Amino acid sequence: MNAFNICSQSIQHKSCKRLAFMGLGLLLAALTSITTVSAQSTQDPAKRQKVSSAHTSKAKPQPRNKNAPAQKQSPRPVRKAATGMPLESSAQTEAWVLDAARRLQLDPNWIKNTLSQAQRLPSVERFVLPPSTPTAKNWAVYRARFIEPTRIRAGVRFWQNHRSALERAEREYGVPASLIVGIIGVETLYGQNTGNFRILDALATLTFHFPSAHPRAAARQAFFQGELEQFLLLTSRSGADPLSIRGSYAGAMGLPQFMPSSWAKFAVDFDGDGRIDLFGSPTDAIGSVANYFKAFDWRPGMPTHYPVRLTPGQTQMDNLLAPDILPTFSVASFVSQGAELSGAALQHTGPLALIELLNGPDAPSYVAGTENFYAITRYNWSSYYAMAVIDLAEAVTREMQNSR
Repeated sequence: MNAFNICSQSIQHKSCKRLAFMGLGLLLAALTSITTVSAQSTQDPAKRQKVSSAHTSKAKPQPRNKNAPAQKQSPRPVRKAATGMPLESSAQTEAWVLDAARRLQLDPNWIKNTLSQAQRLPSVERFVLPPSTPTAKNWAVYRARFIEPTRIRAGVRFWQNHRSALERAEREYGVPASLIVGIIGVETLYGQNTGNFRILDALATLTFHFPSAHPRAAARQAFFQGELEQFLLLTSRSGADPLSIRGSYAGAMGLPQFMPSSWAKFAVDFDGDGRIDLFGSPTDAIGSVANYFKAFDWRPGMPTHYPVRLTPGQTQMDNLLAPDILPTFSVASFVSQGAELSGAALQHTGPLALIELLNGPDAPSYVAGTENFYAITRYNWSSYYAMAVIDLAEAVTREMQNSR
């Protein structure tokens, strides 16, 4: 995901603090392709992981794995990422190498040699810290970053160029083409900004030098350790050069900004060429995003949200906001607490959540979020992010219709 989506950004919804980064990235990436044979897998949300066959094979010989990040020649020059300092070796690092090699069934010398070439990036350590002086959340400002003419026009071109793959993904996975377009547009502006940090440097930095000043340092460091392990698995199985793969400062890769664990569990070879390439194959990216949402229980045909009207003094706001973005209330219980629904919303059969979007000094915006709204937040635990994806999807759809 792009850098606006990182949990440390002040615009994030408070729920963002509870989950791992799905990724962020604002510059270009380059990778080379691989050929492979490997089992596909799905995963269950955030607790939800089904390990692919790549996770049980030996490091030597190294069979190629189509789940691994493909290396692909960049279509344009890649700017050099900020340099750091050599990753410090310590008794703790040595112990981790031996333990990881045993658990992952990898050659410890290969892991050690790979890490010896990693750089510690102080900039990455700074980026993951919450801002020292948080600014007020403002949905209108956040929205304007994504719902703007350049991104909308790029979305129309992406849809037109990949209409067949988008329609097939919608048929096979039940996920609307517009939502897939919205996700890739918010994440990387349709591949224009996929990140320029070496993934190995970013993940090694956050594994061995995660800033202790972070309020959830232990949990976040453990998360990134897992992602580093997944990255080493993917590259060792494929034979891809771990030093060549670039992405966000949090370790996310490709058009959809998948973290290594998500690449291993959700990415699919949707173009049928025998490899998975989320950098150079928009078709693979489209199918992988759709597969992700199917794994997170996307419900075909269900709206993402409904309008809601709240009457000051008559709405039990504390009760309605207590579950946060988790759909909890039946329509009857939602309405009984002073949230006014109308039209199709009154016929909704699933649970709802009251979604609050702060607007700085102005009055907040509210919608009634469904299980499909919640599914979008599994990509990034932020109601602001989810609404930006939805609004971009709708804006591109309108522009598509107007251009006919």
